[in-house]
Amino acid sequence: MVAALIGWSTNWLAIKLTFYPLEFRGIRPLFGWQGIIPSKAEKMAMISVDSTISKISTVQEVFQQIDPNILAQHIVDSFLPRAEDYVDDIMLEEHATLWENLPATMKEMVYARVRKSAPRLIERLMEDIGEQIEDLIDIKQMVTRQLVADKQLLNRIFLECGRQEFKFIVNSGLVFGFGFGLIQMALWFFYPAPWVLPVCGFLVGWATNWIALNIIFRPLNPVNLGPLKVQGLFLKRQKEVAASFCKIVTHEVLTVGRIVNGMLNGPYSARTRALVRKHVKPVVDETAGISKPLTQIALGPKAFADLKQKVGDKAILISADTFNNPMFNKERAATVEATMRERMEAMSSAEFQNLLRPCFQEDEIKLIGIGGVLGALAGFAQLVLVF
Repeated sequence: MVAALIGWSTNWLAIKLTFYPLEFRGIRPLFGWQGIIPSKAEKMAMISVDSTISKISTVQEVFQQIDPNILAQHIVDSFLPRAEDYVDDIMLEEHATLWENLPATMKEMVYARVRKSAPRLIERLMEDIGEQIEDLIDIKQMVTRQLVADKQLLNRIFLECGRQEFKFIVNSGLVFGFGFGLIQMALWFFYPAPWVLPVCGFLVGWATNWIALNIIFRPLNPVNLGPLKVQGLFLKRQKEVAASFCKIVTHEVLTVGRIVNGMLNGPYSARTRALVRKHVKPVVDETAGISKPLTQIALGPKAFADLKQKVGDKAILISADTFNNPMFNKERAATVEATMRERMEAMSSAEFQNLLRPCFQEDEIKLIGIGGVLGALAGFAQLVLVF
């Protein structure tokens, strides 16, 4: 019974130590602990991207599934009701005196031209982004940065995908521990040396972890043993796990808002901003229309060029704010989720196991060793307190 308890408790602790605490607790460098996944968040996030996301979809495919036409229409619907406010904000900020003294009829002309030009501008911009998106965003860097900043989300990806396997690891410790306990009992009965219980405790703590991990991932492919078909427990749940993983990724990681934010603030943000300004510039020129020479005289060539820059910057801010709508992100995520899930279900067992296997491979020997040490301590306590 004690061996069963050792097996259960060491396996339970091994799982907890894999994921918690999120931040280091204790006195560095020797006394303390941080969960294995959180402590190596950047490496684990990069493995997750390389072994799963990058294999089931490219950022261009994600963007096309989200549908650039729907994105363009969403921006237009968000922009047009406030077009006058946006124009007023820019002009009052940059050229308040000129704008306040401009006749209402001329202001209305500017508003009308902006409203007319905006849909065409946005549609062309989305088409351009769709064609160049691979050069505008580093999806690996974006996802890694998000998961490093949100270790709880990184943990949840592994915990939700491996929920059944983690339960099995804990509960199997009870069963395997009891089996080892029967052997230990017989050995102690016939040979009650002081070292027997601590050594057996160490072996129980070590072996229950090791056996459980191997049952989860081995055999890799189905093997027929008489009427039974045997395969690693995690690998048998490929469809179920694919559903959990793709739901989290599409609704919380690769959302429209995060992709747009990655383009505007990531390592290639200068390219994105230049692309936006390239499309905005003709609209400013067209809005100025026949009065462009007068406008340039009133503002000066440099101020007129600055105005076009400010309009481009305003367009970028509007784009970022527009895609932070939770309902819109949720609607678009559903379209991407179905495709990613289908591809993930079609992955080979060798590829699929890489979704969960890395969280055990990192310091796996350390976890198993901790189980062994705790088992040895429990065996020593049993020796002292009972015998």
